[in-house]
Amino acid sequence: MHELHDQIWTSLPNLFSTMTAVRNPYSISPVLTTSGPFSDEEFAPSPDVITALADMSILVIGAGGLGCEILKNLALSGFKKIHVIDMDTIDISNLNRQFLFRPSDVGKPKSEVAAEFINRRVAGVHVTPHFGKIQDFDNDFYMQFTLVVCGLDSIEARRWINATLVGLVGDSPETLKPLIDGGTEGFKGQSRVILPTITSCYECSLDMLTPQTTFPMCTIANTPRLPEHCIEWASVLEWPKHFDRKADNDDVEDVTWIFEQARARAEQFGIEGVTYQLTQGVIKNIIPAIASTNAIIAASSCNEAFKVATTCVPFLNNYMMYSGNNSVYTYTFQHQKRPDCPVCGVQVLRLAVPKSTTLENLIERLKENPATKVKNPSLRTASKSLYMASPKELEEMTRGNLVKLVGELVGEEEVTVTDEALPFSLRLVVDVE
Repeated sequence: MHELHDQIWTSLPNLFSTMTAVRNPYSISPVLTTSGPFSDEEFAPSPDVITALADMSILVIGAGGLGCEILKNLALSGFKKIHVIDMDTIDISNLNRQFLFRPSDVGKPKSEVAAEFINRRVAGVHVTPHFGKIQDFDNDFYMQFTLVVCGLDSIEARRWINATLVGLVGDSPETLKPLIDGGTEGFKGQSRVILPTITSCYECSLDMLTPQTTFPMCTIANTPRLPEHCIEWASVLEWPKHFDRKADNDDVEDVTWIFEQARARAEQFGIEGVTYQLTQGVIKNIIPAIASTNAIIAASSCNEAFKVATTCVPFLNNYMMYSGNNSVYTYTFQHQKRPDCPVCGVQVLRLAVPKSTTLENLIERLKENPATKVKNPSLRTASKSLYMASPKELEEMTRGNLVKLVGELVGEEEVTVTDEALPFSLRLVVDVE
């Protein structure tokens, strides 16, 4: 036993030396100073590549479960100038997987705490935090970065940053900002590389998104069978009866009220399983976060960021899917551009509708269509406004058109569809059959 103890004690200095080498960003030197069988044809191995990597400004959007992993990986991969944006503050429920945070950080901005942690632990790296929404920053802000890595949990935010980066592209190569997007849903995830205006963009792949689970209103109102039915009843039907405002899904008091109403209804029908956590998940459409999935997708995203930044090996072209439900499975493929994509496409989207279609029917179809997915759209032609969702005065003036047939309102002219939540417009031609 003493001999074994002596052997372990003697090996400790070598062990610590190995750990230091792994943590040292310059352990990437062998990768960037020598060529290999998989090196990109344009790659020129040199110590200058390491210097260029350190001088590069990179933006991380999101400092949650995925964002924490991304920040850590980038900081240990040779990137030294990192910015991070996040609009959330730390909740105690984050601590099990968002490892840059501690109990004493609860209530503080995620971006600021994450930046402070990385700056303190990784020598030579400087992370600049930004507490706010990505929509709060202008084009000049995004223009300063070489590339952008997303760790978001919001489809709307992804659509916004995707459209913004496409809009930045001009005649100069410096205006093209590659976007590496990672996303997770439980044991599933994906990472992708988007070269704005060159490859398929995020908007091109909206039809691949998993549709949100919905429950029949008659079941919710009359014959609930699941705890989710009770929660939807409390949120959709009961809340408007007691309040003149929408429930704030991030407010503890609002969520608690919905939870208590749902629990009472569940007891009435003999249904078990209504919890506060489940209530949050249902009303916010939360999919449970798995730490291991976050780690895998973040590793893939950062690997692609490293390849894009250094050209040491060819980067992903352009989509990787991962599934860990039953085993570890990955699949890569090239997602094609949509010619009629409202963000990066050049063709107008054509939509065939029956003669009986009203303008209100058309709007509902645009909301449900996987290729458009607008939430609160306004429609106009070059000569007139068909329906304006806001401001209130214009909505009232155009509301009467909702019951009119599309064929009466629109001929062969092009319809422009806009949504306040999205920084682009959809060009549409409606074919009445």
